[in-house]
Amino acid sequence: MHLLLVIRYFFYLAMNWNFRIAFHITKEELRGEKKYGIQSTGADELKTLDNAGIDITHATIYMPASYDMLENIFNQLDCESVKHFIDIGCGKGRVLCVAAHFGMKKISGIDFSKEFCARAKLNIEKVKTNLPHLQYKIHNNDAFYYDIPPDADCIFFFNPFDKVIMSGVINNINTSLEEYPRAMTIIYLNPMSKELFIAIGFKEIYHVKKLNYLEGCILKRER
Repeated sequence: MHLLLVIRYFFYLAMNWNFRIAFHITKEELRGEKKYGIQSTGADELKTLDNAGIDITHATIYMPASYDMLENIFNQLDCESVKHFIDIGCGKGRVLCVAAHFGMKKISGIDFSKEFCARAKLNIEKVKTNLPHLQYKIHNNDAFYYDIPPDADCIFFFNPFDKVIMSGVINNINTSLEEYPRAMTIIYLNPMSKELFIAIGFKEIYHVKKLNYLEGCILKRER
C-alpha cells in the first residue's frame, strides 16, 4: 500500500472520529491488504463521482469495512454453505474478496460507480488466481432498481446509502423472498436502518461493537 495513501487515510479517520480509531483501522488496513493481496483502501471518494455528474444525494461516504470486523462476522457463519453472496454497495470489492477467502463460491457486487466496479473486478481477479472455482459478477447499477436473484441467500451492507434507498432495497429483498421462499441472512455493518429489516421479519442473531464506533450485526429470516 502506498505510504502517502496510508498517511492520508489515517488523518482522515483521526479528523472524523479519533486517533484511537485511526490507529486501529490503519493497522488493520496494512494487515488486511497484505493478507488478501488487494488494494481497496480509500475514503470520501464519492466527491469525484459528484464531479462526474453522478447523483450521490442518497449515498454515504465511501469507506471500506475494517478487515477485523469482516473476519469477526464471517467467522460466525457457515460460509461454505452460502449459495450466493451479494454485496450491495460493493465499492472496490473488499468484502467480496474476503468472502471468497472464507469459502463463498458464488459472489456478486453492485455499485453505482463504474470506477469502483472496475477496481472491484481487478481485486477479485487477483483473488481468483488462487480460487479458480470462484464465480463472480459485478453490476454497475443503482441498488434501488436491482432485482434480488432467486438464489441469493446472504446479503452484505456497510450502510451504503440513506433510508430512502435502503427502504427500496429492503422492499426488493422482501419481494424476492415472497416469490422464492428461502432463508436469508443479512450482514449489516454500521446498521443505521436495522429496524427496517426487523419490520419485515428478520431477527438479530449476532451483534458486535468495538471502540464505540465499529458496529455490526447478523440478521436472519427463516423460510
